[in-house]
Amino acid sequence: MIRWRWPAAVEARRWVLWGTLLLLVVLLLSALAWLALRYEKAQMQDQLERDTVDAVGDVRAALQRNVQTLQALQPEDQSPPVWEAQAEEVLRYHREWVRLEWRDPNLQLRVGVDSAYRTPVFARLGRDNALADIEQACALARRTSAAAYAPSTFVSVQDGLGLEVMELCLPVYQGGRLSGFLVASYAMVEMLEAMVRREHTRAQEVSFTEPDGTRLALRGGIHRGPRVFSAQQMIDLPGYALVLRLDSWRASPNWLPNLLTALVLGLSLALVTVLALLARDMRRRLRAERDLADALAFRKAMEDSLVTGLRARDLQGRITYVNPAFCEMVGFAPEELLGQGIPAPYWPPEKVDEYGKRQAWRLAGNTPPREGTESDFQRKNGERFPVLIFEAPLINASGSQTGWMSAVLDISAQRASEELSRATLDRLQATARLATVGEMASLLSHELNQPLAAIASYATGSQNLLQADAAMPRAVGQQISQALDHIAEQARRAGLVIKSVHNFVRRRDQAREAVSAHTLIDSILPLVTLQARKTGVRLHLDCDPALPPVWCDRTMVEQVLLNLARNGMQAMQALPLGRVRELRLSVRPSDNAEGDGVLEFAVADGGLGITPEVSAQLFTPFFTTKAEGMGLGLSLCRTVVEQHGGRLQHRALASGGTEFFFTLALSPAPGSMALADVALPQS
Repeated sequence: MIRWRWPAAVEARRWVLWGTLLLLVVLLLSALAWLALRYEKAQMQDQLERDTVDAVGDVRAALQRNVQTLQALQPEDQSPPVWEAQAEEVLRYHREWVRLEWRDPNLQLRVGVDSAYRTPVFARLGRDNALADIEQACALARRTSAAAYAPSTFVSVQDGLGLEVMELCLPVYQGGRLSGFLVASYAMVEMLEAMVRREHTRAQEVSFTEPDGTRLALRGGIHRGPRVFSAQQMIDLPGYALVLRLDSWRASPNWLPNLLTALVLGLSLALVTVLALLARDMRRRLRAERDLADALAFRKAMEDSLVTGLRARDLQGRITYVNPAFCEMVGFAPEELLGQGIPAPYWPPEKVDEYGKRQAWRLAGNTPPREGTESDFQRKNGERFPVLIFEAPLINASGSQTGWMSAVLDISAQRASEELSRATLDRLQATARLATVGEMASLLSHELNQPLAAIASYATGSQNLLQADAAMPRAVGQQISQALDHIAEQARRAGLVIKSVHNFVRRRDQAREAVSAHTLIDSILPLVTLQARKTGVRLHLDCDPALPPVWCDRTMVEQVLLNLARNGMQAMQALPLGRVRELRLSVRPSDNAEGDGVLEFAVADGGLGITPEVSAQLFTPFFTTKAEGMGLGLSLCRTVVEQHGGRLQHRALASGGTEFFFTLALSPAPGSMALADVALPQS
């Protein structure tokens, strides 16, 4: 058998072709690996540059926040001990500050506070070495009326090491005039620790350097590799320029993933021919899928942007679709609602039968009204809220009805607005009626004053006649005289009553008088007792009748006490059933440092207390936590107390309630009454 063999020239040509192909593949793989390596280097350097920009932004933001913190610490009228206590509190939250100082306009030290987290940095060498830098920074701060920084200095500490410290100077102005400086000493190592995020220091070395490259502080320990990537950026501070530098070491990239990528690309080229046969069909399919995806994304975006709840149900009443607005409205997740039938989870238990009948009528094919149906829903937490439901048949592509589509509107805000308008109208009507009653009372007092005066005159004249008639028996005269005395007394009493009504209705100047604390409590006790019986509150009084009188406008102080007592009783209405509701009214001598000649009035309730958010704006006008409150009661009470020279405050009780208390000055001595009338502020 003769075997046919390729000619030598053809064999050589074939090997040349295969060798050329192999060489091209090798060159292709090498080029891919080289490009991948360059790309990886570029990515590493770009990432390091981005990290540097982020770190510089963090440092600048932190320095600005620290300046704002230092501005809030400005002494103004504070005493050195008070400022020192506040400075210690600030240093407790700022490890990067090693010392805070309050200096006068001549840079003489008034108060200096060292950080509690380290041994005082300047305890060994003192502050004289840094005084020139402080003077330079404070001079720049005075010229610019803003914070300024001094160049960093190296400070030797007791452990044989050293620390780079940078000084910050902030001018303090009072009444437009320079009153001193606040100086903060930064530990630059602690600045890197506090101001640069952890993810930067875990994988890189972060350091502060001078513009000439001198390293000042370093943070972050990393595993060093054969190649280093560095990035740096200038931090231009008022009076000083810093450079933030990031160094990152990387090992040589692994070649194996790049080679595998090249092999995959080579195999992909081998499949190009097969893929070309399917290109037309794939393009059609991709076009159809793209159009479908765009349509779905458009519909999803519309549904998610709606504030109206959408709900779809099938012909058996099972929920098949809900949008995010509906889930947020009822408080249930989509998986808790999908597939649910009758009764729905958001139906109130007492209305299940009513809603079930309505649902059965609708599923029977009856068309709901176009104006919608009002219903009540129940959120997952049990809260009830009104809704307005519009329903329409759900038609598929073939024209058949597959269920019902509902649009649900939460009308809680509308109902609340209607209730508020109604309540406002009622209050306005009540105010109008009160004004009318006041006018009538004033008119009656004017009309009845003359007849009563006439009665008093006739009674006096009759008495004079009886005294002049000597023939009348003495016993009869005495009886008639007594009767006339009673007539005159009652007429005067009626006149005084009408005069008091008239004074109550008309405007009058506030007048202050000496009133005992027991009298103030007794005057409001009937109203407080009446409301306490209505609300089931136990009332406790703690007022010694022997307490000295206070100097005040009686009507205004009684109104303050009455308002605080009513607020306390209303605060206990939210207590659960079974809890004891007690209200305590007490008057005691003040135990404050300035409490000489002062009585403290306190109203304590046993409610749930006041949250910090509410406490921050408790005395703000028009702020209220009551559904129908005006938000003016506590604000007016505070104004009245402050006009009397006191201060209205509140504190939380250990039992969970709240105590409101204020102070009133004692009545002055009789000899100084006129002086007191001049010195006390008028309401």
